[in-house]
Amino acid sequence: MAPRDDGRDDESEPNEEQMKPAEKQAFEQFRDDLEAVERKIAGEIDPGSRAMVVAGAVFVLLLSLILPHAGHTRGLDILFSDQVAADDHIGLPSRVFQWFVLVFGIVFSALALVTRRWALAWIAVAGSAVGSVFGVLSIWHRQTPGIGNYHGAGPGIGLILGAIAIIVLTFHWIRVVWARTAMQLEAEERRRVAAAAAEEEYRKRLFGDGRKNSGKSGEGTPGGEEK
Repeated sequence: MAPRDDGRDDESEPNEEQMKPAEKQAFEQFRDDLEAVERKIAGEIDPGSRAMVVAGAVFVLLLSLILPHAGHTRGLDILFSDQVAADDHIGLPSRVFQWFVLVFGIVFSALALVTRRWALAWIAVAGSAVGSVFGVLSIWHRQTPGIGNYHGAGPGIGLILGAIAIIVLTFHWIRVVWARTAMQLEAEERRRVAAAAAEEEYRKRLFGDGRKNSGKSGEGTPGGEEK
């Protein structure tokens, strides 16, 4: 009778070596899915109500390109480097500022708003920040005498509006990107804690099953020896 009982116990007990790969594979697949979803969410931004402010700033930057930058020169004249810009002695700060307005203030900001990609928002905020410096420098340059004590036309409405708009744009992009960065760090920390807790629970359950199996086999051995 005793050997038959021992045989039934062995058949009813789960095979630990067969369960471990399946459970571990399920756990790894579940964790990979969570990480994939987290990476997708982490790569996106949600500007919320700031999206309207950013869109308004981009529109003002577009408007500044067709308004007088200095004298008779518009922002588009500076980008095309035509004779009007040369006649008004448009300097290097204004030329660099207009290209930063076009590339980062308008193009990358619009792409970041449309695609909601976090990387594009970072590029937009970095370029807009540098453009803000050149905007202020351009206003100062138009108010400073040039070579031979040359006094050209002062800063126009297009230059002033462009400098203010790109400063506002930089401020709001920084708020959007920084808020998203803080959320990403918090989400990553929660994921690490959850993964560690799940791994610890899996380890406890696995070792607990091992102790139960060893205990059952230990109980059966003395019984068999006695009989």
